[in-house]
Amino acid sequence: MGKKTGFMEFTRSLPILSDPKQRIADWNEFHAPFPVEELQKQGARCMNCGVPFCHVGTIIEGWTTGCPLHNMIPEWNDMVYRGKWREAYRLLSLTNNFPEFTGRVCPAPCESSCVLGINEEPVMIKEIEVSIIDRAFEEGWVVPRPPLHRTDKRVAVIGSGPAGLTCADELNHHGHNVTVFERDDRIGGLLMYGIPNMKLDKSIVERRVNLLADEGIDFRTNVRVGNDMSTDDLNRDFDVIVLCCGAPKPRDLNIEGRELNGIHFAMDFLTRATKQLLNGNSAGVKAIDVKEKNVIVIGGGDTGTDCVATSIRQGCRSLVQFEVMPKPPERAFNHEGWLSKIRTYQVDYGQHEAAALFGADPREYSVLTKKFAGDEAGYLKGLETVEVVWNEGKMIEVEGTEKFWDAEAVFLAIGFVGGEQGSLFGDLGVHITDRNTISVNDNKQTNVANVFAAGDSERGQSLIVWAIADGRKAAAGVHAFLRDQPEPAIILSAPS
Repeated sequence: MGKKTGFMEFTRSLPILSDPKQRIADWNEFHAPFPVEELQKQGARCMNCGVPFCHVGTIIEGWTTGCPLHNMIPEWNDMVYRGKWREAYRLLSLTNNFPEFTGRVCPAPCESSCVLGINEEPVMIKEIEVSIIDRAFEEGWVVPRPPLHRTDKRVAVIGSGPAGLTCADELNHHGHNVTVFERDDRIGGLLMYGIPNMKLDKSIVERRVNLLADEGIDFRTNVRVGNDMSTDDLNRDFDVIVLCCGAPKPRDLNIEGRELNGIHFAMDFLTRATKQLLNGNSAGVKAIDVKEKNVIVIGGGDTGTDCVATSIRQGCRSLVQFEVMPKPPERAFNHEGWLSKIRTYQVDYGQHEAAALFGADPREYSVLTKKFAGDEAGYLKGLETVEVVWNEGKMIEVEGTEKFWDAEAVFLAIGFVGGEQGSLFGDLGVHITDRNTISVNDNKQTNVANVFAAGDSERGQSLIVWAIADGRKAAAGVHAFLRDQPEPAIILSAPS
């Protein structure tokens, strides 16, 4: 815990972010360092609750409760309060391989599970977490630590997102020889191309990847396993294969006019924008430019917010974001809804920026898109919607609420429906669930003994903390599997 009376003496501070009107002029990370003295006060608010739900890490009524990594949050809050930063880093690194990522992009289910949050603002856990790891890098505490001994076992990790990097990191520290295959031109998966630079600076990702490479992990980019490299090659060259391919297949909106030019999947928009930012036009990938266009983002969540912020930086003329669900209620600080599925109204960075630029939150709630409309040349010019109400989970359209919206660009941010399998999963012989995910047991092992899976590829679309937790669990399963394998016989050559 922190100070015994800290939660009564100090109020929660907000993270320091650059001014919305200023930060939309560039792609720089908007997160700013927090003063040490204020961080210590925030750590002091940790209240020695009887049961610290912040690190429970489970699903309650469909929502993540607490940290799936089971981070020792009260312990490192106490260390920060006492000024013992190096000890705080040691505790943090025991459970979280990449706190510089989670501290920036995780939606912080730990904070919504904080006991103090029952009747007032919860402890500022996420800001303390990222401050610990940023200080650790600044002070030089984070250095390469390659394993002292190597086994003769070889592991192929397919995919370099948070699950793949975590699994590779854990197995490498066990001394196994790990190769990570990435289909894109840079390592990081969604960390690199799915999350905009202003939210997670790519130098932060590259810094960690370079550290992992210095510890002995072999990274190979521009390799589509199943196409550029066959599964026969994989099985010949590696003892174990770990599938960390994510769940990149987007959910579509198959309504009239879907074929029109100007309608894009959100992840395609975000990926191409970041690629052009990092590579210019050298990679042959051109961004989807919405400068001076009327933009509509269909779907909420983090991906929708990222589309909002990216559109603003490209100079869109107007911006609207549709959510088919009703507007969530304001936060009420009481027992009702705590640790339950009740969603409360939140304003993320993209909505703050839109409000600063256009004068209002861009979100329209309870809106269903019915039809896309285009011109004679096949280009999008707008869409038609209708308002809906919800009754016992059933959506009902409201007559007389039809409306036409001008738009030259629409981004679909309505979720994902599993992996883009190609021939890889079939060639390996792994079973696929009815949710289009890979079927695994409790150790993340598939029906094929030497094939494991971790992250969104087996869980479905989820949070970065679940991806890291799944990567750690898969690594433990792989390590146990490899220990049970017989060591190769040592053959001595006959004397001449």
